[in-house]
Amino acid sequence: MSRVLLQAEAVTLRVGGDRELVAALDLAVRPGAFVAVLGRNGTGKSLTLHTLAGLRFPSGGRVRLDGHDVDRMARRDVARRVGLLLQDLEPGWPTTVLESVLVGRHPHLAPWQWEHENDRRIALAMLARVGLGAFGARSTATLSGGEQRRVAMASLLAQQPDVYLLDEPMNHLDPHHQFAVLDVFRERAHAGQAVVATLHDPTVAARYADEVLLLHGDGRWQAGPADELLRPEPLSELYLTRVVESCVDGRRVLVPV
Repeated sequence: MSRVLLQAEAVTLRVGGDRELVAALDLAVRPGAFVAVLGRNGTGKSLTLHTLAGLRFPSGGRVRLDGHDVDRMARRDVARRVGLLLQDLEPGWPTTVLESVLVGRHPHLAPWQWEHENDRRIALAMLARVGLGAFGARSTATLSGGEQRRVAMASLLAQQPDVYLLDEPMNHLDPHHQFAVLDVFRERAHAGQAVVATLHDPTVAARYADEVLLLHGDGRWQAGPADELLRPEPLSELYLTRVVESCVDGRRVLVPV
């Protein structure tokens, strides 16, 4: 069995003091995995990603990264191995697109060290991977919401972590770019890294994920192969509405009715 990159061991997540969203979650993320996290709004999807990234302490249990407790690791060491794409972008000071992407290289630099030519080469290559190869000199203030989203993804790709945590990666993107960027992250998984992504659309999850985590928001969760859990019965229970399955051009389509 391949090594476990990131692991949740009996992780419990509570909010508001006593509201339990996730109870005793056990999840092992291995190289090559693309894990889709699905659930209704407010069921703890983002909270789960933030906890896996070590940005908050679980109410119970622990998160381990390559066998080490995340809360005992230096943040720079965690950032070299785990990268997080936040659900919403916070406006920052305008800079060039290339400078923004180069932020992803900072975990690999010593304190006060400037980026080398190799860092610039990686950043430019990742801009090209998200379709923004000619945008390096542009000001981030001139970009659309979707372009800013892809710049954030390029920065995450430039970080080159072992595990990519993507919180609603399709936000602000048109359908073409939604699939284009998810193709890039699926390639990262196939290359030996791992991806954990919160998604709203089970049809998209069926297209990309090989493993699924379903969060019900009342402590219950289900984890397993996508072919087993991305089915009408468990999805209807998850979303509290009837979900049906069809086939279009050879692809599975799962929609509420």
